[in-house]
Amino acid sequence: MECPHLEGIRRVTPGSDGCEECLRAGDRWVHLRLCMTCGHVGCCDSSRNRHARRHFEAEGHPIVRSAEPGESWGWCYVDEVTFPRLPP
Repeated sequence: MECPHLEGIRRVTPGSDGCEECLRAGDRWVHLRLCMTCGHVGCCDSSRNRHARRHFEAEGHPIVRSAEPGESWGWCYVDEVTFPRLPP
């Protein structure tokens, strides 16, 4: 499946070294996701707070990339498709 949202990804700088909302709240996360529209760093759907998904729902930024060391795969929340490799 071709995802039209890939056209919207940008070269972004992560906004933090951890989930932005969890860091402010003193909470924990499982894995991190990087928004490829604005650089927001949020926790994954396996985390209690699911801040990456909440960011998508609030801002409409569809593509995230894994922010875990050694991983470069991506995900589109709209089309529910995984990409094996996205640029950093």
